[in-house]
Amino acid sequence: MSNRPKRLGICLLAGFTLAVLLQSNIQSASAREIDTRARSERVISQKREVYKRAAAANALVSSDAPIESKPAPQSTRKPRSGSAKGPYYVDFRARTAASWGHAFVWFGKTSERAVEVAGLTPAGDTAAYVLGHLLWVPSETTASYGDLDPQYLTASYRVYLNEPDAKKVFAYIKKLQASSPVWNAETTNCTAFIGSIAEFMGLKVPHRWQRPEEYVNNLKAMNSGRQIIQLSSQQ
Repeated sequence: MSNRPKRLGICLLAGFTLAVLLQSNIQSASAREIDTRARSERVISQKREVYKRAAAANALVSSDAPIESKPAPQSTRKPRSGSAKGPYYVDFRARTAASWGHAFVWFGKTSERAVEVAGLTPAGDTAAYVLGHLLWVPSETTASYGDLDPQYLTASYRVYLNEPDAKKVFAYIKKLQASSPVWNAETTNCTAFIGSIAEFMGLKVPHRWQRPEEYVNNLKAMNSGRQIIQLSSQQ
């Protein structure tokens, strides 16, 4: 009976010791868990901070970097000749005839099919033409037979003008028509007539004593095929 209290004391002491050890282990494990969680949270926080800084840096670079503009696609539409070269024109032309041929001009607006014709021919029949080689005979300055027929065309030199210049040139042509009452094969002939128009427009002109076809071709060659005509400010 005397040994029972001792055993009881030993059991209580062992139980207390075990409890203390268990409590210590529990606290140690809890401390390690808290420490591990704290480390994880710090790592996560550091990663978030890195991501934030990277995003801020990318945003700054994007805002400061120049924007590369793509080149505008080239238009495949071809410019209209009327808008590029001028809405009005004068066409120096030559055609066949019973004799040497005839030189004249077409003039008008590129967007319209109707044309006006100006040229210098003897008025009347063959007798007036023959007589015009010796002296001056009455003339006609509008369209003559064959001027509107493309099958008779032998040469052409077309030039383009803007509207203000066209008004001046067309007015000069009509004035020339009104002031050319006679025709002569050697002086006031068809090549001299269209040459006056070309000179008014500032073009170089060949001499008048040529066949109409040669005259128009030489007119084009002397001006290097120039198509855009712009009058001087004095005209």
